[in-house]
Amino acid sequence: MIEVRPFAKLGSADHGWLKAKHHFSFARYYDPDRLGWGALRVWNDDEIAPNSGFPPHSHANMEIITYVRDGAISHEDSLGNEGRTSAGDVQVMSAGSGLRHAEYNREPETTRIFQIWIEPDHEGGEPHWDAKPFPRGDRAGKLTVLASGFDEDDEALLIRAEARVLGAALKAGQSIDYTPATGRHLYLVPATGAVEVNGVRLKARDGAAIADEAVISITALEDSELLMVDTA
Repeated sequence: MIEVRPFAKLGSADHGWLKAKHHFSFARYYDPDRLGWGALRVWNDDEIAPNSGFPPHSHANMEIITYVRDGAISHEDSLGNEGRTSAGDVQVMSAGSGLRHAEYNREPETTRIFQIWIEPDHEGGEPHWDAKPFPRGDRAGKLTVLASGFDEDDEALLIRAEARVLGAALKAGQSIDYTPATGRHLYLVPATGAVEVNGVRLKARDGAAIADEAVISITALEDSELLMVDTA
């Protein structure tokens, strides 16, 4: 089963400094048929104006992964962490028992991110933040695990969920396969370009909810960059 969710039909919000598209119900956008996909709860496609951003606010019991598509995001939190994550790289925040954080675009250009929320396996625990560069060249022609709750993915950023966030950069005509475990929920979005997933076409920023497919075959129809979440 592959359900395409076209970018043009996603939920949306325009706050001036923030233009957001919501793949799932979020804030004032509510669709009872799109409350999540497996443990995936939020996939927001955000464009943040220069010298603006999300002021300090609180979270608890959620794994929050930020994939920077363009520009950079600057993070601050109540644990004393500060960091700047630039295009192609990833930051993760395990909110655990609770913390406050802010995310700013301090760049002279628009920053574009995918913001992904995954339910943790267990509530509570010490909050945690981390970030890591993932050069696009290292993802050329293959899926790379960017964040994971599985011990074997020791080069990925740690999240507290039985889930993976994977990324790939494909040249036009390249294909890759992915074999999910039985009963998994996959959600795939091309950040750029266009791809076919088991013969189903996706344009840039479209979403695909995938389940009950023994093998996922992804073919780039043009030079493409994609992100995929694999959850229970």
